Amino acid sequence: MLETYGNLTAIGYKWKDHHIEEHCESSRRHGRHGRSHTGEKPSEYAQSVNSYAYHSHLQRHERIHTREKPYGCNQCGKTFSQHWYLQIHKRAHTGEKPYECNQCGKAFACNSSLQKHKRTHTGEKPYECNQCGKAFVCHNYLQIHKRKHTGEKPYECNQCGKAFTRHSILQIHKRTHTGEKPYECNQCGKAFTHHSSLRIHKRTHTGEKPYECNQCGKFFILHSVLQIHKRTHTGEKPYECNQCGKAFAYHNYLQIHKRTHTGEKPYECNQCGKAFPGPSHLQMHEKTHTGEKPYGCNQCGKAFASNSSLQIHKRTHTGEKPYECNQCGKAFARHSYLQIHKRTHTGEKPYECNQCGKAFACTVTLRKHKRTHTGEKPYECNQCGKAFAQQSHLQRHKSTHTGEKPYECNQCGIAFSQPAYLQIHKRTHTGEKPYECNQCGKAFACHRSLQIHQRTHTGEKPYKCNQCGKAFAYHNYLQIHKRTHTGEKPYECNQCGKAFAQQGHLQRHTRTHNGGTSSPFPGFGTPLSHLPGLWTWEFQMYT
Repeated sequence: MLETYGNLTAIGYKWKDHHIEEHCESSRRHGRHGRSHTGEKPSEYAQSVNSYAYHSHLQRHERIHTREKPYGCNQCGKTFSQHWYLQIHKRAHTGEKPYECNQCGKAFACNSSLQKHKRTHTGEKPYECNQCGKAFVCHNYLQIHKRKHTGEKPYECNQCGKAFTRHSILQIHKRTHTGEKPYECNQCGKAFTHHSSLRIHKRTHTGEKPYECNQCGKFFILHSVLQIHKRTHTGEKPYECNQCGKAFAYHNYLQIHKRTHTGEKPYECNQCGKAFPGPSHLQMHEKTHTGEKPYGCNQCGKAFASNSSLQIHKRTHTGEKPYECNQCGKAFARHSYLQIHKRTHTGEKPYECNQCGKAFACTVTLRKHKRTHTGEKPYECNQCGKAFAQQSHLQRHKSTHTGEKPYECNQCGIAFSQPAYLQIHKRTHTGEKPYECNQCGKAFACHRSLQIHQRTHTGEKPYKCNQCGKAFAYHNYLQIHKRTHTGEKPYECNQCGKAFAQQGHLQRHTRTHNGGTSSPFPGFGTPLSHLPGLWTWEFQMYT
């Protein structure tokens, strides 16, 4: 074994199992020392054993280059270059975990995994990067990490050419081409492309959250999620975009962000062809085809396509808002909402429309805005067929069919179809106006009202008639104007049958019948700036 180790090291073989390496070094020293006392020379038998061991190790090593995998699993067909890899893999099917941690009782399929795990108790990270100082529990993690510095991606997909830093990631990626999901949950039947995803998924059934934050006591399903969570305490964002300087708490967010610059959308839906910048976006989208919503709220029964959406929803019951602005103290249920809110202080609008140059604080607003150019209305009512540019508008519209208004004000009893409407309404009781114009100081109860008001300063008229090109500050002004082209007059007098393009004109007309007395509906025929507060709010919510 010693000679084998020496020969393989001499030809450049790098040992993955560093226990072998340490053992060989120790045995080499011990053997030399013993022979210095006895004068013994290695026997012919020992030399032949060493020669055999060398050749067998060499054969195994050569398979790295040839990629030969002669050992196949008789259950799933997966192949391996070494017999002991196959033996370990078989435990994924049998569930056998013979190596148990003597501190916490957690069990593992192979000894090397146990050794790595033990370092989570000791905190030992013996392998340190000589470029950035980051330390790792095992040597191969360090080798993979170094590729972030060098940019090396030695494993390339032979179907799409995409390259990866790790062979295992390439194997998982290939399943996006084949659709293979060999790991199935024995409780709900859901299948996964790799075993670790199945293991993590099982925790949604058991409720197991083994990783605890030592600062706030919050528990997590994954160790990596705990590490990311800790950055909410430290504020650390180590991954920075080299194009715009934007920083991220973790690497995959940076990779997805970079696609906003390149326009790359590598994840395509095989049902409708729609493409996405990240795999999670695709997974969420796919559920719109299947209608699958496996995560149900145990308080109201509402179901969600993803667990993260469920967790965020639960905060509507608990009122929890863990993300607080360090400038104004305003708190939010989601971290992304906080990030967008912060831009109201900085004035940052990093997302620009490539057609008209208008800039926005978040991508969602930009995407909605682009539909004003394309006319796209992807959200259709399944009852009347009416289509909408935004999903929230569709949800709002659906309540006109059901009449449902489940959100009730606990002060005056007025009910609303949407929780956002209730929140805005409550401000009529509290007098709160959190949205302030940075030009004149005027404050508003809702953000939409502020946006509309700001047009009085900018002169912006974003709603343009596609027939004559005339532009308007408000969407409903455009709708009224379009009737001059179509001749539509939807408001009819119930006394004489005369029809009008605007409701205000109808109200003025009714006065000719009732002797010129004022309309029973205050505000019709008057400028919008003079309309009562609640009417103005109703109008602004739909512009």
